[in-house]
Amino acid sequence: MSIRIEVTQDIAACHALRRVVFIEEQGVPEAEELDGRDAEAVHLLAWVDDKPVGSARLLVAGDTGKIGRVCVLKPQRGTGLGAAIIGTAIEEFRHMPGIKHVKLGAQIHALSFYEKLGFTAYGPEYDDAGIAHRDMMLDL
Repeated sequence: MSIRIEVTQDIAACHALRRVVFIEEQGVPEAEELDGRDAEAVHLLAWVDDKPVGSARLLVAGDTGKIGRVCVLKPQRGTGLGAAIIGTAIEEFRHMPGIKHVKLGAQIHALSFYEKLGFTAYGPEYDDAGIAHRDMMLDL
């Protein structure tokens, strides 16, 4: 099994993955998932044996990089691929001048996953597209 994660211009492939995970599996409304910010983002695409299986979207606000829209198809969950995508995202931000922090909004069930990767939860729980989240931060 060959795995690769790379910056991509293939936003259609990222959208297809996000549609399966967020819209079809989690019931996120399409209008919320496709929020118009993809053009300003850096997109990561994860491949297993030349098949796209996961993605993430990276945005920048001041000195903070924001990881969002992290998704992995069901057959690849629990394999370490999600952690590898987050690790790749962090490294992308490390190479961007002036970025000091990495932020994400974690679904409550995934808090421990992100804590293991060095993120710390802060602030109150909030609703995002009908799913409970908390913000998390990692200082670079």
